[in-house]
Amino acid sequence: MGRGRQKAKQTKVARKLKYYTPETDYRALERELTGGSGDQGDDEQYAEYAARYAFQDDDFEEDRSEP
Repeated sequence: MGRGRQKAKQTKVARKLKYYTPETDYRALERELTGGSGDQGDDEQYAEYAARYAFQDDDFEEDRSEP
């Protein structure tokens, strides 16, 4: 394919992409942006994980010092 044909094809594809307007689901977008109902806040969720997997620094140092 010559350079002229190739450039014309690329231009056609670029124009198609530029003016393409997909159907927008505004309800789904609203749900995503508001976070949905019934979900815990990020702080609450991470606080739960922190409490579950927390360890004391003193305990860690004792375990390391043992041979």
